[in-house]
Amino acid sequence: MRDPAAVEEALRGIDAISHQAAMVGLGDGVADAADYVGCNDLGTAVLLAAAARGGVRALVLAGSMVVYGEGRYTCAEHGTVRPGPRAEADLRAGRFEPRCPACGAALAPGLVPEDAPADPRNVYAATKLAQEHLAAAWARATGGSALSLRYHNVYGPGMPRDTPYAGVASFFRSALARGEAPRVFEDGAQRRDFVHVRDIAAANVRALEALAGSAVPPGTLPRTTPAAAPRAPCSPWPAPSPRPAAGPRRASPASTGSATYSTSPPTPRACGASWAGTPKSPSPRASPSSPGNRCAPPRPRRPAADAPEITRPR
Repeated sequence: MRDPAAVEEALRGIDAISHQAAMVGLGDGVADAADYVGCNDLGTAVLLAAAARGGVRALVLAGSMVVYGEGRYTCAEHGTVRPGPRAEADLRAGRFEPRCPACGAALAPGLVPEDAPADPRNVYAATKLAQEHLAAAWARATGGSALSLRYHNVYGPGMPRDTPYAGVASFFRSALARGEAPRVFEDGAQRRDFVHVRDIAAANVRALEALAGSAVPPGTLPRTTPAAAPRAPCSPWPAPSPRPAAGPRRASPASTGSATYSTSPPTPRACGASWAGTPKSPSPRASPSSPGNRCAPPRPRRPAADAPEITRPR
């Protein structure tokens, strides 16, 4: 990604890009900050510069829901608030829910709308948001179109084992394959959205067709907790039920900034997105519709024979 000559060669004859390449991981500390920024942001800048020189004018970016930060919470007294990092003392005492930053009261978790303010809380999240800004700047400078799909936890065939990118889905699959009870952190009541890799592929094709220029968070599984999640991506392996691990979520203090609830509404942007179910994903999935097609009825879509050519630079 950071080799201009290699990227330029990969883009030869290409008129649209689906940009999936990135260094992924938890990104909790800063020791690897230069690597994250180099791979994700410098790599994206090299790609965009080559695209501009090559006349490419359509880009779909693999974004991430981590740009939203902790999530959306409501205080009975102060309304919608943005909680800060959780206190180590609360985690050790088994109090895992964030508190209101104004009064310290318990908060009610809610759904994060796609236009919620960005609040990246680790290096990886910051680089993913920077990628979006770079893509937007490229689109303005070239007259092209860019769209970011903010992925939730991706799972499905070919999912690497024990990788932080796929998160609990990959860890749970590996544990179930060994006949072990998956281990979840804290009390297992965190909320996450999951998306099947086939739906990610379909969403990218639809996005290339639409290029509406907005951020869409595709998620396909019903909103769930880590304690309940293993059965969806890992159903082929019978194994003991997940066991919550009491105590702090991680040994590192950086874990106090990790998201507890990270879920999106079931329908991203009623106007500008349509829904379609798949056998692998019993609940709907997000897929951008054509610009101006307001509230399009749900319908499955397959890549058209004349769909834009897509490349994944290496």
